[in-house]
Amino acid sequence: MVQGYDPVIKVLAKDIDIRLNHRVKRISSGYNKVMVTVEDGRNFVADAAIITVPIGILKANLIEFEPKLPDWKVSAISDLGVGNENKIALRFDKVFWPNVELLGTVAPTSYTCGYFLNLHKATGHPVLVYMVAGRFAYDIEKLSDEAAANFVMQQLKKMFPNASKPVQYLVSRWGTDPNSLGCYSYDLVGKPTDVYDKLRAPLGNLFFGGEAVSLDNQGSVHGAYSAGVMAAENCESYMLEKLGHAEKLSLASVRHEMLETLIPLIPLQISRM
Repeated sequence: MVQGYDPVIKVLAKDIDIRLNHRVKRISSGYNKVMVTVEDGRNFVADAAIITVPIGILKANLIEFEPKLPDWKVSAISDLGVGNENKIALRFDKVFWPNVELLGTVAPTSYTCGYFLNLHKATGHPVLVYMVAGRFAYDIEKLSDEAAANFVMQQLKKMFPNASKPVQYLVSRWGTDPNSLGCYSYDLVGKPTDVYDKLRAPLGNLFFGGEAVSLDNQGSVHGAYSAGVMAAENCESYMLEKLGHAEKLSLASVRHEMLETLIPLIPLQISRM
């Protein structure tokens, strides 16, 4: 997607009351109601809630649940790992690298073995993005933006000694971002086979979504989306049953209409990137 995820977010957010800068601190459920308390002390009350915060937030216990989550739900959260991957994007005044999708070097240690995504091939802009994962991703976050960009330039100059200086750079810090504390979930060695079932299982009027509960597309945007749709459908069924309606309303027509609106707005480029 040439314009990134921004057009997708705008379409999905249309006609929805979204409150930014409302960091949730407590979720209380009972008496067929849910009360969400945010950082500044304000409360929001609803009949049900869908929880899609990153797995890193749940693992760090940054949200207090009242009543407390049952042991089997806590175990499911603990039995999944949370990974980290950061990007250092460098924009140059002109392209000096070949027209390939990936650029990389092979080295004896992970600290000097990385790769660049060539965004010029997909977007037409002279941008390279250095990808760094694992422990190295956390160490990069300890550096200033300038120091991180300088390190990446050292790696780039091993391939292109005459590489020009970037005119702009951006550095992500997903591992220490207080709203994520990591990038994506992953399977720990020896994890229980039912961990996903337990993680996405509802608790009364609390429903769970996000990439971490996706069995087939874990760690991906489409996994997060499909898991969110599933949680919304389960929540809808709960509400209809609560209201005494046996027949479930279909979301298919709504999603079809949304897709028809979405497609012409998002310029796509087919690429293996």
